[in-house]
Amino acid sequence: MTPEPIATSTSDLTALTARQLIAGYERGDFSPVDATRAVLERIEAVEPAVNAFVRVDAEQALAQAGAATERHRRGEPLGLLDGVPVTVKDLLLQAGAPTLRGSRTVRTDARAWDEDAPAVARLREHGAVLVGKTTTPEFGWKGVTDSPLTGITRNPYDVTRTSGGSSGGSAVAVAVGAAPLSIGTDGGGSVRIPASFCGIFGLKPTYGRIPLYPASPFGTLSHAGPMARDAADAALLLDVLSGPDWRDWSQLPPAAATSPGLTEGSEGVKGLRIAYSPSLGGQVAVRPAVAAAVRAAVGRLAELGAYIEETDPDITDPVDAFHTLWFSGAARLVQHLGKEQRELLDPGLRDICAAGARASALDHLAAVDVRMDLGRRMGRFHTSYDLLVTPTLPITAFEAGAEVPHGSGHRRWTGWTPFTYPFNLTQQPAATVPCGVDGDGLPVGVQLIAARHADALVLRAAHALYASGAASIPAPRAV
Repeated sequence: MTPEPIATSTSDLTALTARQLIAGYERGDFSPVDATRAVLERIEAVEPAVNAFVRVDAEQALAQAGAATERHRRGEPLGLLDGVPVTVKDLLLQAGAPTLRGSRTVRTDARAWDEDAPAVARLREHGAVLVGKTTTPEFGWKGVTDSPLTGITRNPYDVTRTSGGSSGGSAVAVAVGAAPLSIGTDGGGSVRIPASFCGIFGLKPTYGRIPLYPASPFGTLSHAGPMARDAADAALLLDVLSGPDWRDWSQLPPAAATSPGLTEGSEGVKGLRIAYSPSLGGQVAVRPAVAAAVRAAVGRLAELGAYIEETDPDITDPVDAFHTLWFSGAARLVQHLGKEQRELLDPGLRDICAAGARASALDHLAAVDVRMDLGRRMGRFHTSYDLLVTPTLPITAFEAGAEVPHGSGHRRWTGWTPFTYPFNLTQQPAATVPCGVDGDGLPVGVQLIAARHADALVLRAAHALYASGAASIPAPRAV
């Protein structure tokens, strides 16, 4: 592979990957302070248009960058991300600031706010510069990012369109150069949806690969995941975030590092058995521009040596089971709120909480049965196929401020995300890679899914698409 170009002036720094920044630090071309100042200037310039941040702490970020600069000067970097600017979704605890979760019901005086979530703690251990907290819909409940607390987060390709969600602020931050890396969460597609709409890479790893604390109210549906400009950067971030943390009893054992294999000569996709399902057996209506871009990406995988078969997994839409689990989790989340506080909630969130409160224990167990059967079916499917490839979403970004596209007939966000939430039920690794734009210049994503624990395989295939140029799309034009 041709070495990636490295910028030689600070004006280029917001366009660099984390790996390019680290290489520049090591050579002394620029410093973590230079990079941090550049992203802070970028945030100041674009934030009024996109509204991706809940909080930006420039003073803290520059102090962290200064310490990292000194460590690099001595040739003693603290870890894998020393001096790299990173943003964090405002569902994850970060010591020194309240985690507001997009809600007017969160009391900032209710706790000391002196604890990091496991993922944030790992960032600190590796010297990352914590630039700010990114926006989320209230408690991360839906697939778009707007909330009663922070308003609408907008798509950098067209600010009249949604960023997607619930990790919309994180996706926008990466897309516009506000930091090359971000941590999102994904309970039904919440990393993959906004990553696809905003033209970046997003990975939902196998459940338990990244420790979580506190546990999500949505239970074992919810995963933390890396969001980045490309798969190699995401692999680097995943290696950091996968560090053990005793607070999560469900975490997986430590895994071998993934990023060195991608950057030091990946095996690519040659010889992989890939199932291509354009519509999950005709269950999903996919827009022609999306279908064409995804088919072209699959064609590139074939050119790279993968064996492609157009076939579908033996599954039916598990949306009712997902709703039972998701809505009951939401109901439990707000159970402690009084009547006046509930009136402050997003109306859509109030609706699903009411539905969740009506679900019985038997309803919940029946949904678990559906989930277990789906997992069994996908486990069998992956004995024949290394990867399943689908569109990430059947559509591109629609109007901002709406939960569902106007005129779609959908009531809830799950109506337009049929390719994402099934794989939260099964806990499989799934990633989205940009693979083109539609006629309006809006990004399209292709989804790569593997068996549980095969995160490295997903990243390897995604990296092959990036290395081949198949993931190159125009930069955001609206900011």
